[in-house]
Amino acid sequence: MAGRINDDDVKAVRDAVPIDAVVSEYLQLRNAGGGNLKGLCPFHDEKSPSFQVSPGKGLFHCFGCQEGGDTIAFVMKIDHLSFSETVERLAAKAGITLRYEEGGYNPSHQRGERIRLIEAHQAAAEFYVRALESPEAEIGRKFLAERGFDQDAATHFRVGYSPAGWDHLTRYLRGKGFSDKELITSGLSQDGRRGPIDRFRGRLMWPISDTAGDIVGFGARKLRDDDNGPKYLNTPETPIYKKSQVLYGIDLAKKDIAKASRAVVVEGYTDVMACHLAGVTTAIATCGTAFGNDHIKILRRLLMDNGSARVIFTFDGDSAGQKAALRAFEDDQKFAAETYIAIAPEGMDPCDLRLAKGDDAVRDLVEPRTPLFEFALRQIVGRYDLETPAGRGAALDEAAAVVAKIKTSSVQREVAVQLAGFVGILDQEFVVRRVAQLARWARGKGGDGERGGPQGGRGGPRAPRGGAPQPAAPAPGFSGPALNLRSPAHRTERELLKLALQKPALVSPAFDAYGVDEFTAPPYAAVRRCIEEAGGAEQGLADNREYLVAVMDAAPDNTVRSLVTELAVEVFMSRTIDETYAGVQLVQVRLRAVDRRIDDVQGSLTRLGSNVAPHELAAAQNEVWVLQQYAQSLRAHGAAAL
Repeated sequence: MAGRINDDDVKAVRDAVPIDAVVSEYLQLRNAGGGNLKGLCPFHDEKSPSFQVSPGKGLFHCFGCQEGGDTIAFVMKIDHLSFSETVERLAAKAGITLRYEEGGYNPSHQRGERIRLIEAHQAAAEFYVRALESPEAEIGRKFLAERGFDQDAATHFRVGYSPAGWDHLTRYLRGKGFSDKELITSGLSQDGRRGPIDRFRGRLMWPISDTAGDIVGFGARKLRDDDNGPKYLNTPETPIYKKSQVLYGIDLAKKDIAKASRAVVVEGYTDVMACHLAGVTTAIATCGTAFGNDHIKILRRLLMDNGSARVIFTFDGDSAGQKAALRAFEDDQKFAAETYIAIAPEGMDPCDLRLAKGDDAVRDLVEPRTPLFEFALRQIVGRYDLETPAGRGAALDEAAAVVAKIKTSSVQREVAVQLAGFVGILDQEFVVRRVAQLARWARGKGGDGERGGPQGGRGGPRAPRGGAPQPAAPAPGFSGPALNLRSPAHRTERELLKLALQKPALVSPAFDAYGVDEFTAPPYAAVRRCIEEAGGAEQGLADNREYLVAVMDAAPDNTVRSLVTELAVEVFMSRTIDETYAGVQLVQVRLRAVDRRIDDVQGSLTRLGSNVAPHELAAAQNEVWVLQQYAQSLRAHGAAAL
């Protein structure tokens, strides 16, 4: 068995791979001030960004769902990898050779499953690309040429060819050290009568990558008449490929989608190619499935999902395309972005349009024109005879039920008014009331959980304007009073812990002399204990990143670890963070602790009354006198009295 990865190598990986570069592969980040970046959290559904990244500290934290940690923790969480798998992946990106204790190196057959499956797909993609150059693949090259794609286009999109034999790829991957079990699990091979055989044979191959750029599957197009399979055959569901969670072309388009705040959704691999070659580099496509919730989440994180964002669908004008548009409209409200539909003349898809009319026609096609809701409702209304009262009534009933699914009341009313115009009903308020009535009925059936958007109106904490994000109430694992930033004590303790984590030079060495009991909020006391176990704030003077990692490692559970990352990235309450500000926090926390001790001692004396022994009374009175002098000195001289 391979040993654990050398600690120095883990540190080297953390230092070599910037957290903002890794996170940017999955979502768009924008400036959040104070050296931090923000974006829509990839771990829960939200409409305003509460996810923050601190490049200087190498940490992320979501103030909505409380997920947080370093680069390794982010990749582990988002790609469902083990610690060693994550370090290996990041090390490969950084060009770092890892050392393994007790083993010397990591044998390939012991590498994590996800990494092995991705390596198998990468090897398969290279095999298919080379096979496209073979004489047998002439039919595939002809297919591409007839659709306007030359060799450069094939190379750019890594299009390949799967040989028609039974096990060409299987034998090749076996020679690369992959086991039969790995080949079956990956979906590249399937069980045959005498062992594994190739799943894809005699087809044109498109590699499908995830947002991070790793190949996780393939789309295969039939080329020969004697192929009895479907026109398009995709990788089956595997540990790394879920068709509802991938978008073809997202690895190529993500940067431009984020930059332009715009995405174009097309229906096929060749449509993506045609759009990109025509200059529409924000085009992506689903992989053999309808555009759904998981696809929306991917795009929202890249678009930052604000009011200026645009999503353009290019469904065909046929009945299947109309159904796709209706499904997309039902999901439309999950975007803050404005959604449109573009249908080419004569129902051509972008690939056909580029062949017939050139690149300019493709670029013109995807310019926003018809709002998606308008197209969807017109498709419904168009099926009825609007010249008759019965036809108008039936059209209204069907269309109103769709409009009633819009959860934002102002948007629902606006669309209802436009629906009245589509149907030809002059009494707009009648249509508005009808839609509202259907919406109430739907809520009654679905329960209150349907109200308030994706999170039922109970989303995570939000940042107040112009201030730091509000902390969440402590998890049930904490005992004691809940955090309350209206409490001056809690506010000051929070600021002091933030200083100890983010700017330890301003509070060291004084902070390390503070006891855990000087923090009245149990969650803050838990963080103080973690800092203590990590060697104290002075450890942060030499290497702040390693110090923060040590503090997180000292956390007894994920709840405390989450609070550590929250405090490590949260902005301060003051714009000026210097020794004076740090001194105020140190003094206030200590002064409150001294005052509490004075109250405790005096309270004990009062309860005991005449029952206290003379020597105990003298000792208590002396302690109170010393504490009062100390408090007076703190008030008079500030941090100098510490």
